[in-house]
Amino acid sequence: MREEKLRRNAANETEADLDKLILEIASQASQNLEAGSATKEQKLDPKLAQGIGLSLEPRHTAIVVIDLQKGIARMPGAPLPAATVIANTVRLLTAARQAGAQPVLVHVGGSADGADRLHPTADQQMRFTGTPPPDWSELIPELDRQPGDIVILKRQWGAFYGTGLDLQLRRRGLTTVILCGIATEFGVESTARDAYERGYGLIFASDAMTGMSAESHANAIERIFPRMGRVRSTDEIVAALES
Repeated sequence: MREEKLRRNAANETEADLDKLILEIASQASQNLEAGSATKEQKLDPKLAQGIGLSLEPRHTAIVVIDLQKGIARMPGAPLPAATVIANTVRLLTAARQAGAQPVLVHVGGSADGADRLHPTADQQMRFTGTPPPDWSELIPELDRQPGDIVILKRQWGAFYGTGLDLQLRRRGLTTVILCGIATEFGVESTARDAYERGYGLIFASDAMTGMSAESHANAIERIFPRMGRVRSTDEIVAALES
């Protein structure tokens, strides 16, 4: 009887130890899973990237300004007014020119009858009402166009398709593109997607662009651009160009 009791006690102790070990393993696995999820969330959170330093090689960098032209700069934007976008873009251009980076000024236009523009069948047609002013496509004077600036005329949202932009960048050895302008979710995003698929490094000047609505601007800044490149402020980009 005594030996049987000892065997039962030993078995109970072994079972208790096994249960304790299983609980410890499960607890550790849960902690690892939570840590992994947190790490994943941090990588996807663009706000956490703001503190990461930015390093640029100006001679391999282009600043591509999207559609800061008279007809578009007059339009209301959100969440930033066009005046703020223009002021920050001028700061970026000034720093780029001083550092030896390449300014690229993009504007959209076309024939008077609009025959060379896209006319898709769409639920929300984007059409002009009446005839646009003669200066509608002209670059705004604040950009202070210089002889060495590249000027690209496009006929759709994106600045690559049907233009010489890719050729101009590659022949100059420009591999990094800083993007700014109007509108975030149209001209900027369309150009960014094309640049991304062509292998360019992308930097987005978040406070030197604005959208047609605050919601669509935020969607691009928070969900799209961080997966294609680096989202930074004008101050951060200027500091990187000047360093």
